[in-house]
Amino acid sequence: MNNYTSSLESSHFPVMLNEVIKISSPSKGGVYIDCTFGAGGYSKQLLKFSKTRVKGLDRDSKVKEIGIKLEKSYPLRFKFHQTTFSQINTVTKDLVDVIIFDLGLSSIQLNDLGRGFSFKSNENLDMSMGLNEISAQDVVNEVSELELKLIIKILGEEKEAARIAKNIVKYRNKKKIIKVQDLVNIIEKSKRKNYSSKINPCTKTFQALRIFVNKEITELINGIINATKILKPGGKLLIVSFHSIEDKIVKYFFSNFSSNKSKPSRYLPEQDDGSIVLFNEYKNKVIKPSKKEIQQNSRSRSAKLRYAIRSENKFSYPHELIEKFNRYLDLEGINV
Repeated sequence: MNNYTSSLESSHFPVMLNEVIKISSPSKGGVYIDCTFGAGGYSKQLLKFSKTRVKGLDRDSKVKEIGIKLEKSYPLRFKFHQTTFSQINTVTKDLVDVIIFDLGLSSIQLNDLGRGFSFKSNENLDMSMGLNEISAQDVVNEVSELELKLIIKILGEEKEAARIAKNIVKYRNKKKIIKVQDLVNIIEKSKRKNYSSKINPCTKTFQALRIFVNKEITELINGIINATKILKPGGKLLIVSFHSIEDKIVKYFFSNFSSNKSKPSRYLPEQDDGSIVLFNEYKNKVIKPSKKEIQQNSRSRSAKLRYAIRSENKFSYPHELIEKFNRYLDLEGINV
């Protein structure tokens, strides 16, 4: 293993590892899927329990060597797949016990300045997590002003999206936007001078572009639907999210397709209204990192962990989920 890959492993901190392991109950054994393998933090911990078998998924080719190394250490119990997690149902023919998603940008990707995720970088704009068709450079140079505004406003929840989009187009009409700092300068000049937020003025626009480039909302929705297809009855689906759009989707999915969705009050009789029930009673409990973890890894501060338990019911496709968040899916479908 080269020095670069070793540094990837040492710089990675799996978020809420103790909480994830406690909920997953690996001492009981079973089949686990780690949908965002990264440096293998969750997978390595799960494999310490002798009765577990683990599949690791990641779209990022730069972590493949870490996955291969783990395969050699556990040849009968671990398998790495370079694929997007929307394809989770293609990596196994059997039902599984636990599926874990750790969404968003990893420390590995953010710390690699050459990939253009960080506004501290002076490399080319990219932001691709792997297996991508487009880059951020393509988006800022080719998408229309209106579409740029919608991407930044909706996916980044940026109030000043219109001004930022206008200035991006104004700049690119004179000169192609190539470097990260080209975009940083445009955003900073677009923001109001009395900008006083604790977060960097570029954060929301960069988030929006990253989500769009990697089709993260499309991946999430298809991923959790396909994960539910292959979960055993009683199996657990754990999802760590980092921004409000992700958490909104996860919360809606668990709440609206659980056995208690159709019971607005415990004092009312149960009614069979034809609702799809994919999960047992969902308590809507959010688990957050401890103060100690946030001190050790400040990037974990916005993390939220939710989990649900698969019901005995046969899988039915949750069309309502698609309809609810269709505006995001349509947005990510814009041609570049």
